Amino acid sequence: MTQIAPLIVPPRDPSQVMRLSRMGSFHAHRLSFMRILLRRAKADGWQFDKRLFDIDDRGVGRAVYTMHTGSRAYSLVAFAHDLPDHMRSDRVIATAWDATFTLFDGIPTAADLDRLAANIPLQEAGRVTETELSVSRANRSVRLWAHCVDRLAQGLQPDPALIEDVGYLMRTTAVYGSGKLGAADREATADRPEFTPPFQIEMLSVWLTRAFVADLCEHMAKVRNPAAVPFSPKVRRRLGIGNSTGLGMAPYLINHPILLNNWIAAKEEALARVRSIAAPTDQDWILFCDLLLRSITLVAGWKSDHPIQIAKVAQLQTDLDRLQEKTTQSGTQAQGWDALYLWAERNLGEDAQELLVSLMLEPYGALVDGLADCMAADESHGARLNGVMTVGALRDNIARIYDWALAINWTDPKSDARVWYVSEEKLEPRLGERHAEPVSAYEQPLQPGRDAARLWAATEGWDPDTTVAAFAVAHPEYRHILRRVQTAARFPYAEIHDNTIDGGMLPIDLLRAKLSFFGAQLFDPRSDRWVRITMFRGAPYPSEIAKADAEFWGYPA
Repeated sequence: MTQIAPLIVPPRDPSQVMRLSRMGSFHAHRLSFMRILLRRAKADGWQFDKRLFDIDDRGVGRAVYTMHTGSRAYSLVAFAHDLPDHMRSDRVIATAWDATFTLFDGIPTAADLDRLAANIPLQEAGRVTETELSVSRANRSVRLWAHCVDRLAQGLQPDPALIEDVGYLMRTTAVYGSGKLGAADREATADRPEFTPPFQIEMLSVWLTRAFVADLCEHMAKVRNPAAVPFSPKVRRRLGIGNSTGLGMAPYLINHPILLNNWIAAKEEALARVRSIAAPTDQDWILFCDLLLRSITLVAGWKSDHPIQIAKVAQLQTDLDRLQEKTTQSGTQAQGWDALYLWAERNLGEDAQELLVSLMLEPYGALVDGLADCMAADESHGARLNGVMTVGALRDNIARIYDWALAINWTDPKSDARVWYVSEEKLEPRLGERHAEPVSAYEQPLQPGRDAARLWAATEGWDPDTTVAAFAVAHPEYRHILRRVQTAARFPYAEIHDNTIDGGMLPIDLLRAKLSFFGAQLFDPRSDRWVRITMFRGAPYPSEIAKADAEFWGYPA
């Protein structure tokens, strides 16, 4: 067992970490969920089996890809469809896709496959059972798909520049788990070691999907020309799975404060442990410097048409050059990680600071990887109101945790400009303009800063020895924020320290924060409200995990 030395440097304060601009600068890291999955798959010797690939010349059919973990088996059941171009949409309300999937608990029988074939292609309109762990769908990147089929059919490899530019043959538009559409609840699998960390079911589904998609593309090339060649191993590795994520994901971090706390707390504990190391060894420093150079290569290929992202990438590129120069200066290694981090705080932007955080964790798997098992959450701990707490203690917590919210002038229309609501027509979360649209009546409770300030005002003048229960009886409209304040008092990283309904708030910051914990790469915002990313790009495939690098695949050579 790795011995953890006492922390010399404490974890960063929530008032620094939990600002939206910083959360919107997070990068993938050792504790990202894709990394956790592949690390376990390699360490535990998981075995892959392509049990079925029954796809016809139109690209229509079914396939079963099974991963054996030793004690259990999990099967991706894939259905490929012949989708007309005019029906292809990334919207959650779409009704047809190029491919649909479920992750099956075990190995499906022929009867299971027939049942799933009648439901999985329908997605929301279908129903599944507790033997299904996730439900997902994906659409082709039409440009890259057609190019790859054409080139392979000609006996040639795809254009490397186009592979790098697009990065995926298909992109998922939804990956549902945790009881969605009748699938197994989280509680049914949470005690399985392979699924103890968050989102491991979803990550396993996407990882197996990536293998199926590459195989399907090669199959379609063979249909066109039996002499077609497969992807070269190098090109295949550069193909990830894309994802389009919009406002539907943004409320997640606000609605799951304990889970958010556990993600951030694990990462901040890992950083504190590394910063407390006196100085890196030569071996650790060489690895860090190598991954920094590879990160510079990665960021150089990070493209976007969005003005905000263009500016962020340009600043990040400049800052990484400065960081690389700093690492070559005499004495930098000997001064240690904490000195390097503090230098970055003084000299680099938040994007580069957070990439440095990710890089600093990389040499220290033995020190930080065990924190992955601390990242799940029993969110029932935040459901019950502590009625015996006094109003005085409540106000102390509000003043300590929500001081940033109490400093906001909530009568300023800019501070109360937005409204989170759910569109009846599109069935998606939306962010409306309070003072320009009639949406206030449909507001969702996704503005804890404002509600905490209102609670502060409502408790003013109350006897500090009065119980919270008595206050809640008199003012039941505050029960939701009462619970939230009590939760944030116990979980320091549970609350975002920013106004989530401010006129200048960028939802993309919420999206990037969550996606960084997934392990996403190549953030490409299409607006400030939705983003395209790539998953598992550079990663080994399930069939090769036993002999491949399960750690640093996200950094290009």
